[in-house]
Amino acid sequence: MNQHVSIIKAGLYLLAAWVLLMTGCTTTLVKDPANRETSAESTHCSGGDWVSDSSVAVLPIPIVAFFVPHADTNEISADTYLSKCGDSTKLVNRNVEVNRAACVPASLTQILTLGVWQWCPAHVSWEADVES
Repeated sequence: MNQHVSIIKAGLYLLAAWVLLMTGCTTTLVKDPANRETSAESTHCSGGDWVSDSSVAVLPIPIVAFFVPHADTNEISADTYLSKCGDSTKLVNRNVEVNRAACVPASLTQILTLGVWQWCPAHVSWEADVES
């Protein structure tokens, strides 16, 4: 009986390590390579938004879904957020980051759905200088 408990414990530790490795923390979508000098008339635009970065298994069969690729249900694009700052041709010093740290505790949904779906609340932050 103790051997079965040890196997289950080892499996849970392995699953927890896998979840932590697969989620990641912050991803940079756009970052201009060098800070460009801006004119006195330029303005700074920045913001943040919570979005769903959830995924569903390509083959949604319980338990099997843990081992198959997942597809995102919502594509996070830098252009979507930078467009809130204005015309893309006037933006310099752009930076868009996606922070998925909240996905770690939310990965419980993947366990509850036996691998079929994972809810992941992500925070997107963006900033840019707008040339006039």
